[in-house]
Amino acid sequence: MKRFAHDEIKPFSEEGNKKQQVAEMFDDIAGRYDFMNRVLSARIDVLWRKAAMRALAPYKPQLLLDVATGTGDMALMAARSLRPARIVGIDISEGMLQVGREKVRKANLGTQIELVSGDSETINADDNTFDAGMVAFGVRNFEHLEKGLGEILRVLKPGAPLVVLEFSRPRLPVVRQLYGWYMGWLAPQLAKWFRQNKQAYQYLNASANAFPDRQDFVAIMNNVGYINTSFKPLSLGICCLYAGIKRQD
Repeated sequence: MKRFAHDEIKPFSEEGNKKQQVAEMFDDIAGRYDFMNRVLSARIDVLWRKAAMRALAPYKPQLLLDVATGTGDMALMAARSLRPARIVGIDISEGMLQVGREKVRKANLGTQIELVSGDSETINADDNTFDAGMVAFGVRNFEHLEKGLGEILRVLKPGAPLVVLEFSRPRLPVVRQLYGWYMGWLAPQLAKWFRQNKQAYQYLNASANAFPDRQDFVAIMNNVGYINTSFKPLSLGICCLYAGIKRQD
């Protein structure tokens, strides 16, 4: 299975397991992750998630899988906008899941959303289970990108879509320079000022910069087995919305 540059980028040390390091990193920042996310994105991430919901809406999914659910933002938005019968969110960070479960409880959506410990590479579900899948800012944290995408494909029903939100490198020179300065210096500094793990935000920037974005990621989706794949740049190319469908045989 092919390895990609971002697969080798780890939060703490070049040695050791990336998956374990990522889980420890998110456990460490879970308590203030939502706050920092809103500060660093100026709430633009909410617009990106809404774009993902619009992409899923025509499929009217009733059983929805949210991979790398984190604190459950995508699951909560999907519950309100798509109104599926059930959403299963999985994540390798128990700290993030605990925050997400409390948000689900406060929203009175506990009968609709279930957040469980789970790994994108070994999803605890039968083949052809879910009507749709989604991943928001999580694929670059997969230890093996193709394996994770392939496992999601396995549990999707034939004809079911996958939508992915992920940071990308802007193409306009001025935007690229500003984005590089913001993510490379200002975001880690803000994390430090707010007494967050500066190293974690440095990792997030490094992994985003090394991620195979746009046509490269679409090519990976094609190679794994998705069809009708596409990407759409959002917010001057800071983020991309990717989509693909499981083939109907």
